[in-house]
Amino acid sequence: MTEFEDDKRLNRQDPEGLLSSFTDPGAEAMGAMGTEAGSDLNWFMMLRERVQEHAAKSSKYSWWVLWSLLAGLFALNFTFTVFIVALPKVASEFHTSIGVLSWTMIGPLLAYGLAAPLFGKTGDIFGHRRLYLFGLIGAMVSAILTALSHNVDMLLLARTLDGIQGAATGTASGALINRVFRPDERVKALGWWSLIGAGGPVIGVSLGSPIIAAFGWRSLFWFQFILIAAAFCVVTFVLPKQRGDAPETLEQKAKARKEFKQTDWLGSWSLSFSITALMLGLSLGPIKGWTSSLTISGFIIATILMVFFVYRLNHAPHPLIPAKYFKRRNFAFPIVIRACCNFAYFGAFFLFPLLMEQGYGYSVPQVGGLSIARPITFAICSPIAGYVAIKIGERRSAVGGAFFLTLSLTMFSFLHPSTSAWVIAIALALSGLGMGTAMPSSSAVMANEVKQSEFGVMSAAQMLAVQVGEVAGIEVLETVQQGLVHSRHLTGASPGPSLLATFHLPFLIGAIVGGFGLIAALFISDVPRDKPKLK
Repeated sequence: MTEFEDDKRLNRQDPEGLLSSFTDPGAEAMGAMGTEAGSDLNWFMMLRERVQEHAAKSSKYSWWVLWSLLAGLFALNFTFTVFIVALPKVASEFHTSIGVLSWTMIGPLLAYGLAAPLFGKTGDIFGHRRLYLFGLIGAMVSAILTALSHNVDMLLLARTLDGIQGAATGTASGALINRVFRPDERVKALGWWSLIGAGGPVIGVSLGSPIIAAFGWRSLFWFQFILIAAAFCVVTFVLPKQRGDAPETLEQKAKARKEFKQTDWLGSWSLSFSITALMLGLSLGPIKGWTSSLTISGFIIATILMVFFVYRLNHAPHPLIPAKYFKRRNFAFPIVIRACCNFAYFGAFFLFPLLMEQGYGYSVPQVGGLSIARPITFAICSPIAGYVAIKIGERRSAVGGAFFLTLSLTMFSFLHPSTSAWVIAIALALSGLGMGTAMPSSSAVMANEVKQSEFGVMSAAQMLAVQVGEVAGIEVLETVQQGLVHSRHLTGASPGPSLLATFHLPFLIGAIVGGFGLIAALFISDVPRDKPKLK
């Protein structure tokens, strides 16, 4: 069969090929639409393809991908912490309570837990680049809806949508990074990824607080919309289409559709609803009470659905995650590390302002100035830890990180009235150092255990462990501390030693859970690397 006859055969299978510049000389001159108006579109496509081709041929191709992804992630997460500053103003404007507005944070977490497993598998089948761009579009819609919210219901809907796009961009970015970096170098890239995760909110507080003070809280999200739109352009132009990431030929598309239909969506939905019910129960516990029917129902539903998910893993023809992975220590133990370390880190993150205000009588500005030591240390250490892990191994790096985090919370559990601010700052820095050191290594060893076609599901599993750890740490430690306050009749008491003592047990619980993460880190193994040859 001649080349021309082969092109004709392809055009009959794909009608769009009749307008392709590769098979129709007229289309190249007149544009993909066959008109002069389409030529402008062709110039745009040609420019984009030329930039992407240049990136793909570069020796720094993998870093092009990383930086373009991080541009989008920064635009997405810099409002993570700063919106908390705006809650009192928003509550006053909408004539509601801070308790109701707390769902602007709970809602996205629940939506993330529901969507992450589904997006992870969808990205594995249809392409993570497309999923990432879809997430950025969703983030722009969420930012616009938030800025235009005229009542609390619309605001909660907009923020919940933000959780859905977070599941798309979070799972897709992790999968894309793991795809383009070699197994022995992934830990370096994941260190920079953690930098944006920790540094974005820090920069957001610095940028967002003045914006809110000068122009109001809505302007913050218009500013975020501009950043996301710019990031979308960067990703569209710079992020190359990776070979094998998405189905391109008719045969590949048919195979993808078949794989999508064969996926165990029953098991996938059971995992999604199980995680959502678990986080809902953890979130309702401090509000409704841990023995309330709603809270207990959430835990019961989560348990039943998780048991069903495990059953589907072992019996479904095409499970979401092959059961064999959970028998591998470099897959199972990193999940434990991420859940336990995030429990300790975010539980302490939430308690620290209360500790300083109630235990030591610090003002809000003083607390803010001191607490920034933790995320800054996290942001600085993460990329450095990625390079260090290549020298000393992921296992030692993860063990060291989990140890520093556990030591930090242990120090907090023994604070006394005469403890100096320098000791507290050191404890904060150790917490940031621990998380920044442990997270890149735990992610890298887990990615090395799965096939490239399953990076999306693996990334979703990691992120779900993080989300559950965050919610559990915040809600459990807060409940313990508030329970001690009520049991000792200290509600409304002045700051001092009596209130300071109510923080010892919660921080100790955080240290114990962090210790389980330390134990799990002892069981992972390093990513294999070629040893340098001796001359």
